[in-house]
Amino acid sequence: MSKDSVTVAGIDCGTNSIRLKVARVDANGMHEVVPRILRVIRLGQDVDKTHRFADEALERAYVAAREFADVLAEHPVDGLRFVATSATRDAENREEFEDGIEKILGVRPEVIPGTEEADLSFLGATSVVNRDDLEAPYLVVDLGGGSTELVIGGDGITAPTTQVQGAFSMNIGSVRMTERHLKNDPPTDEEIAQAIADIDEHIDEAFQHVDAGKARTIIGVSGTVTTMTALAIGLKEYDHSVVDGYRLGLEEAYAIDDKFLKMTRAERREYKTIHPGRIDVVGGGAVVWNRVLAKVSEAAEQDHGTPINSYVASEHGLLDGIVLDYGRRLLAQ
Repeated sequence: MSKDSVTVAGIDCGTNSIRLKVARVDANGMHEVVPRILRVIRLGQDVDKTHRFADEALERAYVAAREFADVLAEHPVDGLRFVATSATRDAENREEFEDGIEKILGVRPEVIPGTEEADLSFLGATSVVNRDDLEAPYLVVDLGGGSTELVIGGDGITAPTTQVQGAFSMNIGSVRMTERHLKNDPPTDEEIAQAIADIDEHIDEAFQHVDAGKARTIIGVSGTVTTMTALAIGLKEYDHSVVDGYRLGLEEAYAIDDKFLKMTRAERREYKTIHPGRIDVVGGGAVVWNRVLAKVSEAAEQDHGTPINSYVASEHGLLDGIVLDYGRRLLAQ
């Protein structure tokens, strides 16, 4: 007898944070069993420089994994998929990390390539958008700690809006840019200029693989994007129900990104909207986001004569994509 639904857990372990989601997946999509749990573990601490995981970073990851194991003990699942991304791709001692996680959770982390990360982020982001409000094609931007994925979908005429038409993973993110360039507190103008030059080079390369100018709507997923959106709206405390699906004008985005990039860490700490684990790297993320928005808007104007003047923030990205994709595959079996 075939099942009409499965309960699955997904873990997304990035450069800065690790997330768990448990959901029931059926023909109608995803139904949350355990709301997303997020822990900031900074697994990618110094990986850009040393190409190794620091012992204290591994310990932070194991603490979070043990917490997730306790949650999963209370909510039995038909399957668990643990996905690791940018920092793990770059770490020479990743086997030690994989062994440690497998001991705790009973599954081995899958270190997925940037292209699969991009596809799953796009699936997660577009599985919940209200397509009546948003003009296709959608460009999904998943701005992580170590990498940033650009993924463009179909136009709804020649290809379905949910079908990936091009994807590219750039080795730029909030942690990587902070560690590589923004070393002073606050960063100097010269450091910011160096970060921008580095980011622009990566975006120009990405545009050779992804026809970003075809986009009519930008959907931003990730902690950097949702945090900056919450700050722009003026939320005193983070509220995902307000941020999810919020459309923000690019001029407002540039202003808020710039403001927080140039702040000291002590000043940022005054804002409860920013997760404590992001305070030191949110400026690095902001400068990446700023450049992506500006360059995509410019490319859109060159392509079809109209710049994009806003973006939509989404709470749904890679983690949702992991759970939905895995659930569908289990159902198909």
